[in-house]
Amino acid sequence: MNEPQIEFRHVTKVFPGVRALEDVSFSVARGSIRGLVGENGAGKSTLLKILSGAYQPTEGEIHIGGKRRNYNNTLGAIASGVAVIYQELHLVPDLSVAENLFLGHLPHHSGILKSRELYAKARDLLAQLGEDINPRARVRRLPIAQRQMVEIAKALSRGANTIAFDEPTSSLSGREIQKLFEIIRGLKLQGKAVLYVTHRMEEIFELCDSVTVLRDGRHIETFEDMREVTQDILVNRMVGRNIENIFNYHARERGEAALEVTGIAGKGLSKPATFKVHKGEILGIFGLVGAGRTELLKLIYGAVPPDEGTVRLLGRNIIFRHPRQAIRHGVMLCPEDRKAEGIFPVRSVMENLNISARRKNGFLIYEKWEQYNAEKRVEDFNIRTPSLKQLILNLSGGNQQKVILGRWLSENVKVILLDEPTRGIDIGAKSEIYSIMYRLAKEGIAIVMVSSDLPEALGVCDRLMVMRDGEISGYLERGEFDSQKAMNLALPVQRNEGVA
Repeated sequence: MNEPQIEFRHVTKVFPGVRALEDVSFSVARGSIRGLVGENGAGKSTLLKILSGAYQPTEGEIHIGGKRRNYNNTLGAIASGVAVIYQELHLVPDLSVAENLFLGHLPHHSGILKSRELYAKARDLLAQLGEDINPRARVRRLPIAQRQMVEIAKALSRGANTIAFDEPTSSLSGREIQKLFEIIRGLKLQGKAVLYVTHRMEEIFELCDSVTVLRDGRHIETFEDMREVTQDILVNRMVGRNIENIFNYHARERGEAALEVTGIAGKGLSKPATFKVHKGEILGIFGLVGAGRTELLKLIYGAVPPDEGTVRLLGRNIIFRHPRQAIRHGVMLCPEDRKAEGIFPVRSVMENLNISARRKNGFLIYEKWEQYNAEKRVEDFNIRTPSLKQLILNLSGGNQQKVILGRWLSENVKVILLDEPTRGIDIGAKSEIYSIMYRLAKEGIAIVMVSSDLPEALGVCDRLMVMRDGEISGYLERGEFDSQKAMNLALPVQRNEGVA
């Protein structure tokens, strides 16, 4: 089991103007789980894409199972026993579970599908993972946790012995995460080599046998025994400096009520919601998956028109029926799903910064103003980009988030709604996002931040509002912050049937 299953030997990857990986060498043994950590832009995603065959290294070699592999596409990687399970799952939503599992190698006779054999094989494969999923069900109807299990089963159906996971828990609940960990530990016991990429430090220490750190495209260090390393040491290796207090919270003066929501109701809420946030305040909204946090923000913002209720903005009653109205009045939303709802991926950094704040004379855009505004936002928010013309999809998650914040700060902002602003962002970029939030709050902007990360919510916010089952379940002031109290408010109420 100590024999290496994966070996990266002096791997370098160069893109035009960017050296994404520089002479990276390390190996992962069979029957082990290796954590792979680093800031956004450290080279983790590039390394996984090279492993998967999506990219080819500019220099260096990859050895799988003791043999040098020179595959030029993902099919070559699959044939070599490699599977990479990305955060955005690669399943066909309108096909059945069984069809997804065996796509590309469906059982057939003379071109005719052997349906009975297909569903029997799928059922056996899912049973190996302890999953009771109907193999005939359409994938689009499955919850995200079950889709992930289908992706893992698909890898096993292809005989994968090398399995990499890219941020697999970003959309899972606590119970679903533990189920996933059981599956991954089972893969280890089968002799598979697992490469596990995550920004969540606690997962590295709970799950992994060893950990490799990348920084700026280079291999910094590998710790072969997790007992040799602490979180502080890992963070230091990742960012090249000590972060004594990632949250660095400091109190501010709270002004008048900026946003007052009264009895707002609509899709995703089981009861009307009433709350307010003041100028200079960071109000946190915490809750478990399905609590209604994102839905509440979208109702306020007008992305989903509310059924009833009122919104009072700096003393003026208004209901937003469309995001354009909210933006015009100074209420901005940074959405949870950056890639799908927050950025224009095939547009430049400059276009993404200016898209909602264009200065025009008729049909003519003031290009000098746009250049000036983009340069100012890049400097103010420390956005790391080779140039303003760089496509935003090529930036790290943390820098994409800073572009979204910079876009809204080109407007006359009164209230910012942040939905999971640090999801999928490394620890150094998180610290920068928090600093930006404190600065904006100090300038009198009211901030509402949704977070499923309880330590983050308790570390950053001035006040915490907790939701469960589509309604507000309680509040905690800064002086009474306590993780157990917050979780008690977030957990579903156990109802005894038949008791009055």
